[in-house]
Amino acid sequence: MLSLEDADRLLTETAIRTPSIRLARDGSVLPESSYTRHATLAGKALSGLVDGRKALDAFRDGATVVFQGLHRYHPPLTRLVAELELELGHPCQANAYLTPAGSQGFAVHSDTHDVFVFQTAGAKQWEVHTGDGPDRHVDDITMEPGLSLYLPTGTPHAARAQETVSLHVTIGINQLTWRGLVRRTLERLLPAGDHLPAGYLDDPSVLSRGLAARLRELADALVATDTDAAAEAEVRRFLTSRQPRLAGGLLDQLAGPVEDDTLLCRRPGSACVVRDHGDRLEVLLGDRAMDVPGRLRDAFAEIRSRDSLRPADLPLDPQSRVVLCRRLVREGLLEVAR
Repeated sequence: MLSLEDADRLLTETAIRTPSIRLARDGSVLPESSYTRHATLAGKALSGLVDGRKALDAFRDGATVVFQGLHRYHPPLTRLVAELELELGHPCQANAYLTPAGSQGFAVHSDTHDVFVFQTAGAKQWEVHTGDGPDRHVDDITMEPGLSLYLPTGTPHAARAQETVSLHVTIGINQLTWRGLVRRTLERLLPAGDHLPAGYLDDPSVLSRGLAARLRELADALVATDTDAAAEAEVRRFLTSRQPRLAGGLLDQLAGPVEDDTLLCRRPGSACVVRDHGDRLEVLLGDRAMDVPGRLRDAFAEIRSRDSLRPADLPLDPQSRVVLCRRLVREGLLEVAR
């Protein structure tokens, strides 16, 4: 997922910029000015570029290098996060921490989301606080490559590298909550945004009466709420707002047009949820939705059931199945096998 060679390349060979990188040492975040530089590109100023030499000097002095939002620019973690989001139904993110031997980047702290940790190089000693009151205690856990650790929201923890450099990845689960779903459901029921009446500062009863009337209307609307429709809207919102899955899209184009015998694969981490509306199908693809004729339902059932296929495998006439597969390659659901 992320090797020391990967970390070296990102830090020293790419034009990585803040906030994709930050440095911390002994519980304090280092100022960006201590490890970044300015440059120009096509005559325009670029700021926040990581200066590889300065970053390596800080690392040598005990600073932890934090790679933030790796799911946006490191393909193995992009795929992992995309697949995990579909499994859990919650947005996810990936950060990584490169720590010199014997050093600690952050003091004891807790996160506002669930975290999965896995070690990819070296070893790190974790101090994990569990329990409350008299039952509160500290567990010391040594993480090595091949091990993973789950930290529920709010679990206090800190970690220190051992005899060699440590590299670990954290997968943050940014949980969607019942509170959020209730709030989004309520927002669809709220009345139009008409203004408060003049004079309410001297006569608050004007507000009281108006508020009471609107709350009664809202209560009636809540009782009549179609929870199935609200749940479906939540699913649709999630499955049309993910990061686009288009890796390899250029190579797909350069491979030439898809033909009846072209071997295609489901793109890793791609969503394909079909909602049947009779004569029309809505296909939720993660970052968007497709509207297609209902006669394609058997074809999509076949696509959903397989990791790879050829257009000839679909229960459609030759022209229709090739046209459909070409579109699904453009949309990012399928990719040409390589």
